[in-house]
Amino acid sequence: MLFFKDSKIYEPIFRDPSVMTVLNRFGIYLGVGDATIEEICLQKGIDVDLFVAVLNTYMDSNYYPSIKSSIGYLAKIVDYLEKTDIYYKDVQLKNIDRHFDVLLRTSDINCFESNDIELLNRFYCEVKEELHASISHDCEYWFPKLKQAIETGDDELSSLSFSQDEISLPLPFRNINLEDKIKDLISFFIIHLKGSYNHNICLAVVSAIFVLEKDVCQNNRIRERIFRPLCEA
Repeated sequence: MLFFKDSKIYEPIFRDPSVMTVLNRFGIYLGVGDATIEEICLQKGIDVDLFVAVLNTYMDSNYYPSIKSSIGYLAKIVDYLEKTDIYYKDVQLKNIDRHFDVLLRTSDINCFESNDIELLNRFYCEVKEELHASISHDCEYWFPKLKQAIETGDDELSSLSFSQDEISLPLPFRNINLEDKIKDLISFFIIHLKGSYNHNICLAVVSAIFVLEKDVCQNNRIRERIFRPLCEA
């Protein structure tokens, strides 16, 4: 199901409540009322075409947006992705950290079979480190470079100068490796976990990782189908 300018803004929320994280990054929060997407975008000063493209790309894996290439759209997508990275770092990862800390403290280490919880925590720390590195590459290197191009009105990103260290960094598009690692972490919990642990807290950990996995995968789709074409254009 696709959403359009005349769709009610609450419709995608009822369809998939996780889309609220996307709306939050545009400055839209709960209590949206009966407004259409176009009405709330006009009220908030949001480009409605870009908003609809981001919304549908996030919601529908079969949707391929058509976005005109412009410095303005690139600036807005960089802003959206910066807010996404900050949300990963300051909200979602910290939420998983809190749950995992409680799980470790309330589980009997001596009863573990192969210390599964500790091993999974180490794997989670590897995943977290990789996501932090990806965020660092975005926020310390790529996004400032793109902003530099945007501020000078230079559409040709190839004219920007990069250091040797920056050249070796992965491009800020879809990180399939990270997606696969998060999926593996969830699979280990679901299929292979053994031992004595607090089941309710463990469920909270897995649920929080599921939320992160969904947000990463669906925002990577936005990177691949909107951000990359704008950069390449």
